[in-house]
Amino acid sequence: MAELDKRKTRLQAFTNDPFMSMWRLAVPIMISIGIQTLYTLIDMIYIGRLGGDAIAAVAFNMPIFFFIMGLSFGLGNGVTASIARFIGSNDKANADNSAEHAVAMGALISLILTVSGLLFGKNILLFIGCTDDILPLAWDYLKVSCYGLSFGIFSGFFRSILAGEGEMKLPMIVAGLGTVLNTILDPIFIFYMKLGVAGAAWATTMSQIVVFFVFIYMLFVKRHTYVRFRLKDFSFSSYIIYDIIKVGIPVSMSMVVMSVGQLVFNRLLVNFSTDAVAAYQIGGRLDMIVFLPIFGIASALTTIIGMFYGAKEFDKIKSISFYGIKSSLLITSISSVFLFIFAPSVVKIFTADLQIQNISIDYLRIMSLMFPFISVGLTIGRILQGLGRGMPSLIITIVRVIGLAGPLAYYFTFVLDKPVEWIWYSMFVSGILATTISVTWLTIAFKKFKNFGVLET
Repeated sequence: MAELDKRKTRLQAFTNDPFMSMWRLAVPIMISIGIQTLYTLIDMIYIGRLGGDAIAAVAFNMPIFFFIMGLSFGLGNGVTASIARFIGSNDKANADNSAEHAVAMGALISLILTVSGLLFGKNILLFIGCTDDILPLAWDYLKVSCYGLSFGIFSGFFRSILAGEGEMKLPMIVAGLGTVLNTILDPIFIFYMKLGVAGAAWATTMSQIVVFFVFIYMLFVKRHTYVRFRLKDFSFSSYIIYDIIKVGIPVSMSMVVMSVGQLVFNRLLVNFSTDAVAAYQIGGRLDMIVFLPIFGIASALTTIIGMFYGAKEFDKIKSISFYGIKSSLLITSISSVFLFIFAPSVVKIFTADLQIQNISIDYLRIMSLMFPFISVGLTIGRILQGLGRGMPSLIITIVRVIGLAGPLAYYFTFVLDKPVEWIWYSMFVSGILATTISVTWLTIAFKKFKNFGVLET
């Protein structure tokens, strides 16, 4: 009972002080994602010691994992938005039902993806452009990763359930545990046991298993949630599924499109060299550091706006949205300046290869100019998800990746025979266009509120 009272107090706090509540939610999310990013950076530092081929092997796996993450993360966003809206409208029964459906979806997705990865993984790697000399290393990494896939997917859904009710501290603590464990296991598996790239995958898999069981204990044994799981009484609800997938599927598909974009860029880059693929991989990991605060703010906004929308407190949606966008823009602008200046020093941490370093530095300096624009678009996408609108993210991503970035990169490199940095220019141009579309979309959404008399300018 005390736990329920504590949750209700938190929900009331969102209404009374939404700006402070955004930071109370965002900071634990930042720390949690930061911990997970550290976990991938540690992997990359250790893998980088194995050489450029090892980095490239992991890089060719990234589109696959981005696809998997996109599917589970997108549906997880749908779960978060669904639970937040039901809690905001005081409909606890449907909030519980959404959580139960999330567990069921996690089981189904885990089964399909694990079996598919083990049966067809090597063929998939070849299809997405993995070269024959890199394939053995890439398959070693993918095969081991498949063993831990289901644990990672379930943990992602558990985090989404907790996010929907505004609980961010537990995921942060559990993520910290996983990262510490991964940091300890990485050198043991990679170097002491001499497993190389596969050792990095084993370290991650073992960490995911431990994290999964911690979540199981906290959610199903200690019942550290406002929502309750009654899986033995579970019954399928098309209404709940629709409420989840109307946000989740477009978000998932947008991340799948981004996965396809990674595939396309890897195939374009490998025509220059595997060093270019490795450099893109390093640059992408560093991008994640810049966007840590933005992911935190954007995720917090999804929960808060979802609750406000469910409670029909439309007057607060616009103010918290603009506050979140301005905060994201300011933080990213500062980070971009820092990364532009110190790119050479940062890249040296990951590789001693001068060619990879030079390509990575060019990537970071060009992309850092676009980061503030991306932060605005990312934040707006999560605001619209909180309003139950997942389609904008999908359409904007399709325009950015398939409609502009990919074709431009192909035209620059294959038709005009430009050097590798022109691929980064294509990403830059497409990112600015995507942000322009997202700002327009949010403006239209707010005008609709105004026209219906629920929001004032």
